[in-house]
Amino acid sequence: HISLMIVTPTILCCLMIFYASFVAKPSFKSSAKILSGAGNANSQVSGIAAQFGFRMPASQSEPKWVYPDIIKSRTLAKAVINRKFDTEQFGEQKKLLQILTYGNSKPNKDLKILEMDAISSFSSMIGVSENITTGIITLTVNASEPKLATDIVNMLIFELDKHQKAYNSAKTNKTRKFIEERIMDTQKELSDAEEILKDFIDRNRRIENSPALQLQRDRLAREVSVLIGVFTTLKQQLETAKIEEVRDSDYVIVLDPPVIPQNRSAPKKKLMVISAGLLGILFGLIIGFIKEYYENSAKQNQKKISLIKKNLSKGFLSSMPFLKNFIKN
Repeated sequence: HISLMIVTPTILCCLMIFYASFVAKPSFKSSAKILSGAGNANSQVSGIAAQFGFRMPASQSEPKWVYPDIIKSRTLAKAVINRKFDTEQFGEQKKLLQILTYGNSKPNKDLKILEMDAISSFSSMIGVSENITTGIITLTVNASEPKLATDIVNMLIFELDKHQKAYNSAKTNKTRKFIEERIMDTQKELSDAEEILKDFIDRNRRIENSPALQLQRDRLAREVSVLIGVFTTLKQQLETAKIEEVRDSDYVIVLDPPVIPQNRSAPKKKLMVISAGLLGILFGLIIGFIKEYYENSAKQNQKKISLIKKNLSKGFLSSMPFLKNFIKN
């Protein structure tokens, strides 16, 4: 069955070449390596808040486990799919939502459903891997056009940095408000303590010979001194919090920026054709064995039938003299 072994892989290879050339959609991959730059962006403010019992989330100081989750989150996907990109197939300044769903045709679904479909498609396009030792995150995007893949990576990095800035700014703002409230409370306590000390001094101008009055005055003065120290510290920390709030930190450090891919990542024609050829040879072997089995079975059955016919004919001929004598008598 040599012809079968040649024809089967040839047909599969031709079909695979046709599929890879005309049916399969090309895909281009663009990647970038990033590193979190926000590890110590708000550590000072976090320390300030911790001194007064206000705990800030650990995500600011532990971005390693947060960043891959943020990149794959629906929040970030929703921000990116509503951005506009230039494409050769759909034209310039088209939303990624339109590119991934209805293209140049009219949308036939509700906007929320289209948005969910676009988020699902976008999530399947991106890949995130992290080196636990170095903390470097590799971000990859597969798209139908090389420039589109690069633009999506850049937009993803921009939205990630924007998201982190907004998140940390909100937390710093919350800390600042907490410190302002503590300043107001401390200022009121300080004013009350100063009034109590002033009234005590006005009522007791000669306390040299009274240890009890001296002790009470020292306690009141110590209370005022402590409150003054707390108030001064809070004012300093408030200024620090305000500086951190307007500070423009780089929360995403780009180590390797994305570049426009020159070759498509899929479909891989050579690999697909080689795989089709090997699969065709395997199918040819299987079909050949099956065909050979049935042919051998048919030959064996034919031999058995011939042998039976031969035996029957011999038995018939051997019985002929008996029949002749029977007829004669």
